[in-house]
Amino acid sequence: MRDVFTENRTGMLDVAIVGGGPAGSTLGSLLKKYLPKLKVTIFEREKFPRDHVGESQLPIIGQILDEMGCWNKVEAVGFPIKVGATYRWGQDEGFWDFHFIENGRLAPEARPAKFRGQRVRTAFQVDRSIYDKILLDHAAEMGCNIREGCGVKSACVTEDRVSSLTLDDGSEVQAKWFIDASGHTGILRRALGIEVDCPTSLKNIAVWDYWQNAEWLESVGVGGTRIVIISIEYGWLWFIPLGPTRTSVGLVVPANHFKTLGKRPEEMYLEAVANAPKIGALLANATREGKLTTTKDWSFVSRKMAGPNWFLAGESAGFADPILSAGMSLAHSGARDAAYCIIASERSDYELGWLTSWYEETQRRAISQHIRFADFWYGANGCFTDLIEYTGTIARDAGLNLSPDEAWQWLGTGGFVDHNTVGAGYGGYSLRLTKQISGNFLGTESRYLAGGKNVFLLDLVGATRDWGARLEKGRMSRHRAYRRGNRLLPDVGIYGLIIRHTREGGSAKSIFEALMTKVSTGEVAKQDLSEFVNDSFDAIEAMISDGWLSATYDASLPSLVSPADDLSIVGPRLVLN
Repeated sequence: MRDVFTENRTGMLDVAIVGGGPAGSTLGSLLKKYLPKLKVTIFEREKFPRDHVGESQLPIIGQILDEMGCWNKVEAVGFPIKVGATYRWGQDEGFWDFHFIENGRLAPEARPAKFRGQRVRTAFQVDRSIYDKILLDHAAEMGCNIREGCGVKSACVTEDRVSSLTLDDGSEVQAKWFIDASGHTGILRRALGIEVDCPTSLKNIAVWDYWQNAEWLESVGVGGTRIVIISIEYGWLWFIPLGPTRTSVGLVVPANHFKTLGKRPEEMYLEAVANAPKIGALLANATREGKLTTTKDWSFVSRKMAGPNWFLAGESAGFADPILSAGMSLAHSGARDAAYCIIASERSDYELGWLTSWYEETQRRAISQHIRFADFWYGANGCFTDLIEYTGTIARDAGLNLSPDEAWQWLGTGGFVDHNTVGAGYGGYSLRLTKQISGNFLGTESRYLAGGKNVFLLDLVGATRDWGARLEKGRMSRHRAYRRGNRLLPDVGIYGLIIRHTREGGSAKSIFEALMTKVSTGEVAKQDLSEFVNDSFDAIEAMISDGWLSATYDASLPSLVSPADDLSIVGPRLVLN
């Protein structure tokens, strides 16, 4: 057994990954893709396939699957294409949708399809028993040594370093790098004595089962659909089609309410499913698989996520309430970030101290945004009529006894400029989608600060120079940025161009003429022009929201027009009057 782990000249593995879920498989695949000589072993206590909760994805995952080289494998299965979600939330009896793509409609396209066009902006709804095995098998094909049915019992820690792992069979594993991708178990996190913060009063439990032959609420194009989320008096239900015949249906309730209810989880679950609007009808001719599972669902953020020879990736680093489908996105993106940090360190591109600081800030910001956004969902409308006192506490803790403008300002405390993807958004959602969602909750139109404005002036008062990073094709490239408090403004890409054209004040026309040169020079594909225009508008909007730009109107100049009164479109169109 021990010889398995002494394959290189140093007498140890290069990378030992604890956990073979999406985080572990993503990290292992990317390490082997870009540094194939690394000796990487993934230790997974279970044998795949196995069911797992967390089936609804966000579009960012498609980009990571494509980079890993396994998009085609996942697409070939024919998982439902997630074009958005349908909600009945709060005291509003009606249903409302949000869409990842314009009008939530897929253009006619045969499957399996390539990762391009509309598929870049959509996501999957996956059966984790199939999905996780595809990813783990792919990691093996990339050259990772996979040890299924091989749990890690403990980790030996000296000060802030992990020196070895002890497996369930008693054998010892030594490695240069250790990755905790063990999920909520947090094997390395616990061994290192890392505490966690719970920045929310939300403490829920989730109960779910799988159903065969349920009806879909709606079919969109070829294989497209939406997840369905419905609030009830004491919690909420999810309905996620995973394939032609299998559907995941779950119930989330506050832990305290479950204790006082005095019912068995199955009784509570079946009662909620039967009485929920729409869902009971969708399951009328369906059959339960009888795999009822219960787990706690408490949001948290680890106080430390990286050290001299270790990283926490995925749920071991933090967890956010599943209302926003955050789990898988955080797992994939966090694992990718950790892989790039290890690659950069192995190549001596940047010092380890800067890499670990960048990683921790990036992960903490992403996880905290999802938690804050979830608080917004729960507290904005006082959803649960049976739990008025409880939801009132959420609202007060979240600072939601505010006007719509004040609520938006509270939501964006961490900033809307997404310095990791060099885009604009919040909690993994685009800025325009975040505005649409918050508008639905607050009962207001999604007004844009940039709408109708045409002169923009850069505001760097109190800002200092700092570094951001862009991850692409196995290389981490540092770029200059501005920092003010906990907000970072990348001086690169769209943001860099806007910075250069607004230092002395820039007109809307001059800014967008400069942006369009990126199209004429081939930097942006013509078929992506509409998205590029929307992204550019979002960047300006985010910079105004975060205080980097002031916006005014000059009657002698063309202005930007945002159709804020039309919430049926994905995002603002840009028109020069």
